[in-house]
Amino acid sequence: MTQLRKKRTNQKRRIHSILSAAACILLLAAVVIVISCVTGVLEKNGSDSGQGMAQGEIVDSAKNTTEDEPNGSAQSAAEGKTAGSLYAGVAQALKKIDIPTDSGDQPDTTAQDENPSGSTSHTLSNPQISDLASLDNTTLNWGQGVDLNEKNQPYAALSYQEKYGKYNANFIVPDSGNTVYLTFDEGYENGCTPAILDTLKEKNVKAVFFVTSQFAKQNPELIQRMIDEGHMVGNHSVTHPADGLPSQSIEEQQNEVLGLHNYIKENFGYEMHLFRYPAGKFSEQSLAVVNNCNYKSVFWSFAYLDYDTNNQPDPTEALDKLMNKLHPGAIYLLHAVSTTNTEILGDFIDQARAAGYEFVLFD
Repeated sequence: MTQLRKKRTNQKRRIHSILSAAACILLLAAVVIVISCVTGVLEKNGSDSGQGMAQGEIVDSAKNTTEDEPNGSAQSAAEGKTAGSLYAGVAQALKKIDIPTDSGDQPDTTAQDENPSGSTSHTLSNPQISDLASLDNTTLNWGQGVDLNEKNQPYAALSYQEKYGKYNANFIVPDSGNTVYLTFDEGYENGCTPAILDTLKEKNVKAVFFVTSQFAKQNPELIQRMIDEGHMVGNHSVTHPADGLPSQSIEEQQNEVLGLHNYIKENFGYEMHLFRYPAGKFSEQSLAVVNNCNYKSVFWSFAYLDYDTNNQPDPTEALDKLMNKLHPGAIYLLHAVSTTNTEILGDFIDQARAAGYEFVLFD
């Protein structure tokens, strides 16, 4: 009799366990259905956001300008992570009652975070320009000039931005408010770059470093440091031809861009997408060549004679010049071989911020 009672008690316990598990399954199934609906909405929003970003990157040829739209993919990735976390919580709960789950149905949350380290490496997909040979290849020598508007912006930079913006060329960022974009040209190393990087790190400022093939091959540790510290590595050509890209054939121009691009990609796993013309010499054809290499061309709206290492400008006078030329959307070109630039960089950042300017990484 006692054994019969124990047997019946065990049977009741098993039935109770089965019913409890079934109730949990029904409840969790309802949760999964709700999460699936939410995830579908989030994915749709993310898709719509991505479409808007792609349209924002396309050149508005009617205005001859390029528009920098905020990156909508970051928001959709964050939303995807939230949905993924909820799904993972349900899966963990199911595991606790020994119910198997199909891991193939779980969203890959890591794939949605395309840039977990904050790297500035990415690629562009520019609209391609056909019949390059028919475009004007007359060499133009860029310089921002001295004529300024009421905002202290160079008229020449504004004019060229309007004229050549359709080629993804950037001379100034005219409607960006009180922002300054720091860029450094690195033809060769003169012992200043580590100190420049130290100052930028101390001031929490990111910059673009346009490097040549010679610089990259001779200073791999500096390239890696630039990448690791969140700066942009830009392309300043393989050979830095003194007569500029327009002095070369279309194929040679492409090799100047892609030769260095491929070297950096193969040795550092980094995709460059910004190009600066050697000596500031360009043509309509060369702008189209660089565009078709899926690059943006970055010129400047401020530069001064700072590259002669044997005749460096006075630090006080140089700092005054940098401050007096501040203007909204300024793209500053500084040569990293300059001991003067290295000395005054920190003070320039401090004084520009005190004047109401913000330093932003060009992209």
